Amino acid sequence: MIDLFQALGSFIMTPLYYVTSFVLLAFHRLWGGIFGPETGLAWVLSIIGLTLVIRAALIPLFVKQIKSSRNMQLIQPKVRELQKKYGHDRERLAQETMKLYKETGTNPFASCLPILLQMPIFLALFRLIDQAAKDPSQERGFMTETLNKQFGDAVFLGAKISDTFVSTDELSVRVLAAFLVIAMTATTFLTQRQLMSKNMPADAMSGPYAQQQKMLLYVLPLVFAVGGIAFPIGVLFYWTTSNLWTMCQQFYVIRNNPAPGTPAEAAKKERDAHKAQRKAERHGGVVEESPAPEVEEKPAPPVQRQQPRKQSRSQRKKQGGTPRSQDPQPKPGDEEPGPSQA
Repeated sequence: MIDLFQALGSFIMTPLYYVTSFVLLAFHRLWGGIFGPETGLAWVLSIIGLTLVIRAALIPLFVKQIKSSRNMQLIQPKVRELQKKYGHDRERLAQETMKLYKETGTNPFASCLPILLQMPIFLALFRLIDQAAKDPSQERGFMTETLNKQFGDAVFLGAKISDTFVSTDELSVRVLAAFLVIAMTATTFLTQRQLMSKNMPADAMSGPYAQQQKMLLYVLPLVFAVGGIAFPIGVLFYWTTSNLWTMCQQFYVIRNNPAPGTPAEAAKKERDAHKAQRKAERHGGVVEESPAPEVEEKPAPPVQRQQPRKQSRSQRKKQGGTPRSQDPQPKPGDEEPGPSQA
């Protein structure tokens, strides 16, 4: 049974050894030609180059992760409504929730994809460094025995790339390893906190999704801190660089395309307003506004003159004579009586 698992692990990891070592050695040829192939700086820069290539390849998944995470935030009010409506029936609640996810194009597991897909590369690099230090004669991927010796013995800032915090008693190695573990833990925490504090609307800060995010905010850094003391220094460089990439990439996305109703959106609107004001000042202090659409004025309808009411003879007598408005009009040729006629 053990042999079966070993064969299966070798079948899965062998292609990863080739991919990882190919990218690593491509950068090593570049940096080794500048700083020397045996120097620790050349190998550290090669590991950083490997990290950047892997993260660049994962950009489409990162965009999908951001979109899914945003959808999860925006549909939280609907999720809470479903919980109130079907809270007594868990099976129906699960069905309606999955239906909502499907209608909105939301994948609750998309946020884990970049980390999950990095883990095989992370493991392959870990095994390459570990094997280079323990048994350089065993070749993996494109790593020859000579390259394994250079990789395993390379020294950077007084510590071998293959050293770990717990594998040595040298103070310089432990200081460097501890610094990288703290950097890896801090960048993991700050990346998650950046997402929660800037790109989550107020109504999404409560509920099961928000509780899950808060739990990950503290659990993930703790996991990395505990496990980091057993990681080789080269692997710590890989993971810290990956976290810095994630932080910068996430900062760019949140700044330029924030989720609706979030502090990041309010900050973007304020920046856009300041930018428009500065642009107006450069153009003479007049803010260019789009002309209002012309409205066709319709002529006013003619005012109808109100005709006086007709009165009967008896009503006219009671009022003391014929009203002036109803006096008979003089005919042409008639003359008004003079004083002698009166």
